[in-house]
Amino acid sequence: MQSSNVAQSPDLTTSLTQFYSWLNYRCAYEVLQPTTSTPDGIPLLLIHPIGVGLSRKFWQRFCREWHETGHRNLIYNPDLLGCGDSDIPHIAYTPNDWAEQLHCFLQTVVQQPVVVVVQGALLPVAIRLVQKENNLIHSLVLAGPPAWSIITKKYPEWQQKLTWNLLDSPLGYSFYRYARTPKFLRSFSTRQLFASGDTVDQEWLNTLVAGAENTGNRYAVFSFLAGFWRQNYSSDIAYINQPTLVVVGETASSISQEGKKETPDERLADYLACLPQGRGIKLPGRNVLPYESTPEFVAAIAPFIDQA
Repeated sequence: MQSSNVAQSPDLTTSLTQFYSWLNYRCAYEVLQPTTSTPDGIPLLLIHPIGVGLSRKFWQRFCREWHETGHRNLIYNPDLLGCGDSDIPHIAYTPNDWAEQLHCFLQTVVQQPVVVVVQGALLPVAIRLVQKENNLIHSLVLAGPPAWSIITKKYPEWQQKLTWNLLDSPLGYSFYRYARTPKFLRSFSTRQLFASGDTVDQEWLNTLVAGAENTGNRYAVFSFLAGFWRQNYSSDIAYINQPTLVVVGETASSISQEGKKETPDERLADYLACLPQGRGIKLPGRNVLPYESTPEFVAAIAPFIDQA
């Protein structure tokens, strides 16, 4: 085992990086709790985004802010297969794969209801997880979910497979090596993720560069780029009966052409019209609110979670 570097605050403690087994894969996670008080409230289960160098460390800033502002919930922060300290098999990953992994995590490690906090286009993983383990999902927070036109449109299977085969090649490997450079990461983050280039800080870039040192995590990234997560989830979302908070950035955007014409207000309205127990809020920022607008994000979701 190795020590986690999340515990940078005197108000926050974390266990060593721990592991559990799923389908003979070694999957990593950590449990964070406040040092100054006994844990209280429903635990949080964080689902990190997929991208170059991304892993559970995406949530470091959020975890610090959550406990420094007096919240006492345990936080379960796992690495999805293919990311971080988890095993990185050479496979094409689907939302169902990651949902099965988290289902095992809930049943064998957590063993109690949680509030799922999911970032961005990993929403399909949370949807599939609710379908597999409805009893252990108390409520959900959707941070910067995809454009409604994207989450409700099936991507052709032939196109998914073609894109995967093109990326899973020497050409794709060369692209990944370039994509993990600080120059590319800063440019992409400024163009697609953050509302302002000034908030693309060195902590963000250093985390991504370090996370991408192992080029094996390209398989998870390529799976995401291939669009294996792109399905029509409208009916699945309509069957989520748990209380769900949708948090959208005031300048939220979409990488895909289908979502570029959608305004943040329209995105929020579409989700709330479909969710049986949905409520929503807009915050300053763009697409990575737990990192870009951490204090505002924590303040916005805390009342929802405290009422859980």
